[in-house]
Amino acid sequence: METGKKIAKTLLQIKAIKLSPANPFTWASGWRSPIYCDNRKTLSYPEARREIYRAFAALVAAKYPQAEVIAGVATGAIACGVLTAEELGKPFIYVRSAPKDHGMANQVEGHFEPGAKVVVIEDLISTGGSSLKAVEALRAAGCEVLGMAAIFTYGFQTAVENFERAGVQLDTLSNYNTLIELAVEQNYIQPDQLETLRHWRKAPDTWGR
Repeated sequence: METGKKIAKTLLQIKAIKLSPANPFTWASGWRSPIYCDNRKTLSYPEARREIYRAFAALVAAKYPQAEVIAGVATGAIACGVLTAEELGKPFIYVRSAPKDHGMANQVEGHFEPGAKVVVIEDLISTGGSSLKAVEALRAAGCEVLGMAAIFTYGFQTAVENFERAGVQLDTLSNYNTLIELAVEQNYIQPDQLETLRHWRKAPDTWGR
């Protein structure tokens, strides 16, 4: 089974991703959604987390052989970033959502040399806003960001545009289209709910209102 389907299957099995077209979730943003993703749950399952960090390591080795440092986005991607760095035998740093308000006022934590070639690990991509703020912080700190790798993306068009504008290559282990098709195959949802899930992805900010 290809990596995208394997990861999607794992996320569904451990309920890191839940699908509920009939009883939508409400996100912190206020959006109504038939899907909820909490990839932090993967850390509680040894086989799942091993599958993910090994997939990340393989991706980085194949696409970014020149990478010198692995960076995780706080807080959701710190653990899988550390595990990926360990698998690759590379240094690890992480990026806070904002600089500390005391001490050294760091936003990027850990040791790196100026000009270090960095691959950023993220757990989830929605609009890409917070993920790209981490890239900005790394660039401001003097790092060369080669790209970002995430466990899962909803595949929103706004995210695609945001990453293109920022000049950041994004690779993900799995994605929304792969997941919902697998969900039908595995009977997590009924075939007639597939169109609802596809429609939501087109206009998530107004869906369900």
